[in-house]
Amino acid sequence: MRAFIEAGETLWSRARAQAAKARGGTSASAMRLLAPIPLPRRDVFCVGWNYSDHFEEGRLVHGSAAPSELPEHPALFSKGPNTIIGSEAGVLFPSPHSTELDWEVELAVVIGRGGRDIDAADGLSHVFGYTVANDISVRDVQLHRHGGQWFKGKNFDTHLPMGPWIVTADEIPNPHSLHLGTRVNGIVKQDSSTRHMVFPIPRIIEELSAGLELVAGDLILTGTPPGVGFARTPPEFMRVGDVVEVEVEGVGKLRNPIVAPKS
Repeated sequence: MRAFIEAGETLWSRARAQAAKARGGTSASAMRLLAPIPLPRRDVFCVGWNYSDHFEEGRLVHGSAAPSELPEHPALFSKGPNTIIGSEAGVLFPSPHSTELDWEVELAVVIGRGGRDIDAADGLSHVFGYTVANDISVRDVQLHRHGGQWFKGKNFDTHLPMGPWIVTADEIPNPHSLHLGTRVNGIVKQDSSTRHMVFPIPRIIEELSAGLELVAGDLILTGTPPGVGFARTPPEFMRVGDVVEVEVEGVGKLRNPIVAPKS
């Protein structure tokens, strides 16, 4: 898939033409779908605090340790390729390092046309398509260790389910009006819409590409809405045996069991 995206519009057009002629096929239920881009060329770009209600729930939990106001620019971090798995694959519980395993549904952007210093007005023209992501987070490691840097708590193996496929941008005319949500063991935990993003996708692309060249196949997570486990009263975290489902309207749904770490 990465090579297909990098090949550009000529090959994409040929693929669309062939797809229009296709008859029949194999049922998705008969296949095990891997992550659409299991080995990106570099880390996955991520945006934090991109829904105002999620920022507020985090600020209430952390008090003076959190910023008092939403930042003027997106908060950025990354997740390594080691974190990426597909739908139905097991998410490793982080014991003995932590028991605070949290969920985060996100719309993920797949870059199709690279560039540096991309203007926001041109941002969406660089998007190949969209997929679903679960930015699973080890909260105590993320928030209370390593000097407050998020990297370690966001980068445990298997902690970025993505997929189940990529929906091309032409099929999502407005990525800022999509319902997204999370269920754990069938119970709704997050229920929101991408219209509540603080920084829309074109602005994110503009900020990321400032002095940094984006390339075809880059992945960008656009932030999670409110309803995460650590901000609940009392806090809620996933355990071995739980099943987490995240879904974005018009894009797809991921389903992943939480499994014990390998010995």
